[in-house]
Amino acid sequence: MQDHDDALNVTGGTMMTDVEQAQIDRDELPFVAPCRTLSPWAPFRWLRLGVSDLMRAPQQSLAYGLAVALMIGVVCLLAWFRGSQWFMFAMLGGFVFLAPLTCIGLYAISAQLERGQEPLMARSIRAAFKRHFGNEMIFALALLVIFLLWARAAVMVTVFFPTEGDITIREWINYLGFGSMIGAVFAAVTFSASAFSLPMIMHRDVDSITAIVTSINAVLRNKFAMFVWLTLVVVLLVLGVVTAFTGLIAIVPIIGYAAWHGYLETIDAEQFPRHSVGITSVPRPEDNAQDTSSSTR
Repeated sequence: MQDHDDALNVTGGTMMTDVEQAQIDRDELPFVAPCRTLSPWAPFRWLRLGVSDLMRAPQQSLAYGLAVALMIGVVCLLAWFRGSQWFMFAMLGGFVFLAPLTCIGLYAISAQLERGQEPLMARSIRAAFKRHFGNEMIFALALLVIFLLWARAAVMVTVFFPTEGDITIREWINYLGFGSMIGAVFAAVTFSASAFSLPMIMHRDVDSITAIVTSINAVLRNKFAMFVWLTLVVVLLVLGVVTAFTGLIAIVPIIGYAAWHGYLETIDAEQFPRHSVGITSVPRPEDNAQDTSSSTR
């Protein structure tokens, strides 16, 4: 039986043919995709679009949100009751590999909505576990390396913890300040590498390294807007946790959809080829309009 995505590609829009794919010289592709300059208020627009996607596909969105909320809740509760930081590190290490699968699934739902297609869970799951699985795992391994270095640095910071005599406020400030500074460096690296890389892997036929470098470049060129975006994400996640994780059921898909729209607004990936099959092999309506206007000039 013909793959459902393949059937949609034939009947639901234009896609890159085998001849066009063969004509692409990947050695001539740019090392990084260019990015646009963002307004500091752009992240609020992304969130608004994310809420809109949630309202248009509530069942699929809340299913993903429930799965992520359960995973985060189980990790936190087990770490709390087991009282082992190594157990928590092991659980979070596994979550590093599951998070990209969840993100790609949410991006797939947004991609279907913007193409006027019915958002099907089967297609979003196929996108996560089949279409882009290799690049997702390479990305997850890169994050895992950063995570392990972060965990090791956190253990080494305890060397500076004062253990003799009465601990003064100054010593506490020095210890917490140094630890926070180390954590902020790793958090900044993780955020910069992941902000736009997974959406780019979903959107275009690129390797993980190109996507990660593109993401870092875009974050560095839009520091203020991305700081606003990071602040919004942290605040929303904290709200989700303090509501006994129930708020995450809606917050997680909203953040995922918002990240997809943020990528589309920020990264200009037109120089990179589309996927030959799958949801994003079919251009968005605005992409078709741009192609038509370009051909008439």
